[in-house]
Amino acid sequence: MPKIKPLPHRELIRALEKTGFRIVRQKGSHVIIMMNGHGTRIVIPAHPGKDVKPGLIRAIIKEAGLSREKFLKLLKET
Repeated sequence: MPKIKPLPHRELIRALEKTGFRIVRQKGSHVIIMMNGHGTRIVIPAHPGKDVKPGLIRAIIKEAGLSREKFLKLLKET
């Protein structure tokens, strides 16, 4: 299974938007996304010049209810 590498926050958000998540708002350097019809809320740090680290990406994938394989497939499509 391939490792998850650090990603820019824009790529992470783009991949999650393909599964039905939408940007609800942004407060400071954190983007809040939610899935339509569900109460799932995910906060993604959007610090300029910094990538989201693999540990946080794994936690976001788990919170979104995705498998690692499905997430990596979504990333390749972007």
